[in-house]
Amino acid sequence: MAKVTSEALGKEPIGKLLVKQAVPASIGILVMSLNILIDSIFVGNWIGPIAIAAINVVLPVSFFIAALGMAIGIGGSSIISRALGSGDKEKALKTFGNQITLTFLCTVSLVVLGLWFVDDIIPKFGGKGDIFEPAKIYYIIVLYGVPILAYAMMGNTVIRAEGKPKFAMIAMIIPTIGNLLMDYLFIYVFDMGMHGAAWATTGSYLLCFLFILWFFLSKNSELKINFKHVSLQSKIVSEIGSLGGVTLARQAVVSITYLLLNNILFGLGGEALIAVYAIIGRMLMFALFPVFGVTQGFLPIAGYNYGAKQYPRVRETINTAIKYAALVATIVFIGLMVFPAEIAALFLSDRPGLPENEIALNAFIIEKVPGAMRWVFLATPIIAIQLIGAAYFQAIGKATPALLLTLTRQGFCFIPLVLILPRFMGELGVWMSFAIADILSTLITGYFLRREVKATLLTTE
Repeated sequence: MAKVTSEALGKEPIGKLLVKQAVPASIGILVMSLNILIDSIFVGNWIGPIAIAAINVVLPVSFFIAALGMAIGIGGSSIISRALGSGDKEKALKTFGNQITLTFLCTVSLVVLGLWFVDDIIPKFGGKGDIFEPAKIYYIIVLYGVPILAYAMMGNTVIRAEGKPKFAMIAMIIPTIGNLLMDYLFIYVFDMGMHGAAWATTGSYLLCFLFILWFFLSKNSELKINFKHVSLQSKIVSEIGSLGGVTLARQAVVSITYLLLNNILFGLGGEALIAVYAIIGRMLMFALFPVFGVTQGFLPIAGYNYGAKQYPRVRETINTAIKYAALVATIVFIGLMVFPAEIAALFLSDRPGLPENEIALNAFIIEKVPGAMRWVFLATPIIAIQLIGAAYFQAIGKATPALLLTLTRQGFCFIPLVLILPRFMGELGVWMSFAIADILSTLITGYFLRREVKATLLTTE
């Protein structure tokens, strides 16, 4: 693999550079999303749709703790990108060292609390009735590996901040392949059920962590820290916290959303509707991978050039990223609108000898998913503006607007809608809330992004 340095972020043509950053990020996110998607298909076919619903209950808890690593990673990476852009490598090293210490302290503390209150947490996130026991099995095993996942997610963002997206892509591919192989062995061959699904997931976290550890210990990384860099410094911790808080707040809102939706849907249709939402949730993670990839590729380019005061390049990066992301989002939208029933069928078993209750549950899911999916993804072609707009403020170190715009979609728009509309429209109100929230948040973000560009990037040539 050719040697790549962070200086390329400030020199290469933006279109070419964004492709070089976004394609590996997209592939990495695609592979990670395929991991979640295929994992769910295996679980649905080899264990049953209730098992998919159980995993859906656990995901927001484990993802929130793992998101601490991503939050610390993205917050610190914004600092690292701008520090490298301005030539301050020592600040970049101190930031990375502080990220390592913060990730350990935060994630281990939350895992201990998560295990202590396991019997209270699972029901609150919708793990009721037949879902509780398989959810508890999966939750406990996966939670042991969450600190490792947090380190992997933190390290992955730092690799991108160094301008080395190919290594970041490989870091996401390795655990996916490992998880799928272990799924086959533990669930299908050894018939370990939910235990097998959980251990396969935890094992995949470890594989990802080991690769990222190798990267930073090898000559591929520019960030060679020593003991003095891991000592926490209040100024750096504060900056990481303010910027990383954007990502953490986003995931916290996602977790609250799962909590609300699982409980609202359980009240409207029991375990079956939670299984419907679990399938749609997997598609939310999978289908938008190219948009998220463009967003990830956008962050280090915008941050580096902003730190280097190359404002025309920052403007070009914003415009190009929105165009690329909107194009791929539209392609995804067409596929989801045309093939929703076929997508739902992938998650369900049609093997001979299924129990009558599982046959009935599968039929219910096939009936419900297409209409729900069309509503949920209705505004997909325009969400690029919302995602790139919020990411821009994060990339340039403006934590408050980044936080508010990040929370706009699910926090300020979706949660109030999903609390109100189902009271009048039932299940349809749940699915409509997704589209309305996407449209409102895109309009709000577009307004503030345009205002910020005019105020800073056009007046500070």
